[in-house]
Amino acid sequence: QVQLVESGGGLVQAGGSLRLSCTASGGIFSIDGTGWYRQAPGKQRELVGFISSNGNTNYLDSVKGRFTISRDNAKNTVYLQMNSLKPDDTAVYYCHSALFDSWGQGTQVTVSS
Repeated sequence: QVQLVESGGGLVQAGGSLRLSCTASGGIFSIDGTGWYRQAPGKQRELVGFISSNGNTNYLDSVKGRFTISRDNAKNTVYLQMNSLKPDDTAVYYCHSALFDSWGQGTQVTVSS
């Protein structure tokens, strides 16, 4: 099993930036893909983006060009760099292990207008 811990959330003004981190322990990070999801109040959880074990990425259309996912295998960590944030990006952000189907506890991102 793998344990995932997210960090880096907070309150930011529209147009600002945040970088979220997802650190894994107990798994086989180097061969695992990781997804970043978000869930806003009253809405379903949605996939924001995914990074494969070899570094290939894909993104939700509404965040393309603003969000970037990267990974550091030496630190067992996946990052979500979020730029040009909008109030609609407000949500709890979760990371997910594709190999182990495990979730982190989530980190709150709030973007004020």
